[in-house]
Amino acid sequence: MKLPRARRAAATMMAMVGLLAGCGAPATVSLAAARGAGSSRSVQLTKAIRRVMREASIPGAIVGVWQGGKAPYVQTFGVRNRATGRPMLTSLYMRVGSETKTFTVTALLQLVDRKKIGLDDPIARYVQGVPDGTAITLRELADMRSGLYNYTNDPAWQEAFGRNPYRQWLPRQLLAYSFSHPLMFKPGTKFFYSNTNTILLGLVVEKVARLPLATFIKRYVLRPEHLAHTVFPPGAQFPAPHAQGYAGPSPKGPLVNVTNWNPSWGWAAGAMISTLGDLRNWARIVATGELLTPATQKQRERFLPTGIRGVRAGYGLGLFKDNGWIGHNGSLPGYQSLTIYLPSKRATVVVLVNSDINYQGSELTTLLGEAITKIITPHHVYYLPPSPQG
Repeated sequence: MKLPRARRAAATMMAMVGLLAGCGAPATVSLAAARGAGSSRSVQLTKAIRRVMREASIPGAIVGVWQGGKAPYVQTFGVRNRATGRPMLTSLYMRVGSETKTFTVTALLQLVDRKKIGLDDPIARYVQGVPDGTAITLRELADMRSGLYNYTNDPAWQEAFGRNPYRQWLPRQLLAYSFSHPLMFKPGTKFFYSNTNTILLGLVVEKVARLPLATFIKRYVLRPEHLAHTVFPPGAQFPAPHAQGYAGPSPKGPLVNVTNWNPSWGWAAGAMISTLGDLRNWARIVATGELLTPATQKQRERFLPTGIRGVRAGYGLGLFKDNGWIGHNGSLPGYQSLTIYLPSKRATVVVLVNSDINYQGSELTTLLGEAITKIITPHHVYYLPPSPQG
């Protein structure tokens, strides 16, 4: 399911000549993983992850598993750069795509707690020009039930991005592609995952707080939680060291290095960067509502069914819940991520890969998340199938 997936460029860009996929480099193991290397759990995890890596031709992966009462499992696989063969490291910065939504919506909910806005306020109160903006609430934007068209599905936007993936985009330019379409359904009646929703929420935060969204998130979300290695770049900036990101038409087809493509088109919906260590902490923070009042977190945790056939997960306010796991995934050119927390087991799983291809209809982090949770929480297996809506 493409829940939190900011889609990449036109197919013509994906057909560029590149190196064949592969992950033949040996795994790099952290000290924490090495201490538990003799355990059957650690061995099972390594074997399962390597199998998925091999079958899906994933260039590189960073995996962290933390579970109450058990030794941490922190390990890297494959390469961060296919040209040089340099291995992945646990300290690398990675683009996290739609996990950005968890930060943007947290910022919005902080303004709710400050009584600056209300979840049932119409978006028209803050942003002009939204189709039927008086009928769409902030809550419906945050839980993906606004009916607004997803701008990244628009053929004209895909063509424009395909012509120049290095372009710097402004939020209003993105919204114009969405607003050229009528509402897809009456607000509040259906679920449809749309990046447009979170772009609008980012503008709400900026208007009410009178601060750039990136500044607000840094000041009131990242800094209080000591997430010093999570950043919201204005454009294609990428802190070092980072992994090279690879996109391609299929797992067995050519891959293209898209590391320097500009993710500004994702902005509040998908432009942020983080590390394994920060995401480990963020998984618990966002799932338990550490930055919010209990009342607001309760609103966030109204995980409504998506209505999509085969999808058991529910979606709340910038979060999903699947078989007990709370969190978000992300995908944009060259990178995929997964950050989930299981409160009942005090378990955290973070997966970061440097490719955004799908394998047999599933995202790479979904396959890895499923393989991991089958071992660590067999009664709470994570699996988020692809959405047919794009």
